[in-house]
Amino acid sequence: MKFNSVALRSWGYEEPAHFKSSDEIEMELSSIYERLKLPAGRLELQTGIKRRGYWPRGERPSSIATLAAKKAIGNFPKEDIGLLIHASVCRDFLEPATASMVHHNLGLSSRCALFDLSNACLGVISATMMAASQIEAGVIKAALIVSGENSGPLLLKTLEILKNDTSISRQSIKKYIASLTIGSAGVAFLLTHESLAIGCPKILGGHTLTDSSAVELCQGSGTLEDLVMETDSEALMKAGVALARATWDEFQSEFPRPKKIIAHQVGSTHRRGFQEALNVLDLPDFMTFPEYGNTGSAALPLTFMKAHEANFFAAHDTVAFAGIGSGLTSSMLFLEMP
Repeated sequence: MKFNSVALRSWGYEEPAHFKSSDEIEMELSSIYERLKLPAGRLELQTGIKRRGYWPRGERPSSIATLAAKKAIGNFPKEDIGLLIHASVCRDFLEPATASMVHHNLGLSSRCALFDLSNACLGVISATMMAASQIEAGVIKAALIVSGENSGPLLLKTLEILKNDTSISRQSIKKYIASLTIGSAGVAFLLTHESLAIGCPKILGGHTLTDSSAVELCQGSGTLEDLVMETDSEALMKAGVALARATWDEFQSEFPRPKKIIAHQVGSTHRRGFQEALNVLDLPDFMTFPEYGNTGSAALPLTFMKAHEANFFAAHDTVAFAGIGSGLTSSMLFLEMP
């Protein structure tokens, strides 16, 4: 899929209110660490994650997304936004769409269509490709894509389980480790026709592949206040990296090799396996997982924004966004910096 006239005009992010370090988590879990004879420091050593952020229970994803969206919109005319997509894993409720809350909070036009798009950690990238298609087709002038991820309920529930369930063994604790790596953030992308975004990054296209045979490797459920996730981390990484390699190969048949890469943020082991499988060890990348953890659908856009703040990109750099979402789906986007 290629685009000729779509630009990433602006963006915004919102950082979580609280952070919890890996050392603090291990202190809370000292009783199970002692019972299972687990060495202190293993959480950070295995994942490379020093801390992860969260908002307290009760903070609505729509509120988080709204804060990021206001920064992305800036002085852009709200009446020109023809589509709003809320694309995070976290939602306010099952019905109506969480996007309706964001629409109301922002005071967007009645002519702005809206819906939620759920695709695990790939939500924002999937929404970007969908919105870009509508801009390319001339259906809309601009689209706002938002995500409000809050790991607080999942993190607190996981800690509660690990502290109180005395039946957990060295083997069964593995399915909870990924839940201890999840972080929080709000992000927003404002996509427009290139004529409305002079001097901004261009979105040139993307590619997606799916392997639904891996659907049971990571599954989460619950409510806004009570979330649980179980993950076969080793099998998920193996299947995810294999799918990403296949996606990358097809992606490279459509687009030239990029100068830099921004990948979904999981942890240090995943990063190394991903780089080796795709043969991109030579491509400069940027990391946010050590300080923010895996922030779900917000991870890849947050990393792009942080990289931009750090002057990571040079003029006319070509950049690949490379993501994997449980399910499994892998998507790549190709951008060109101004």
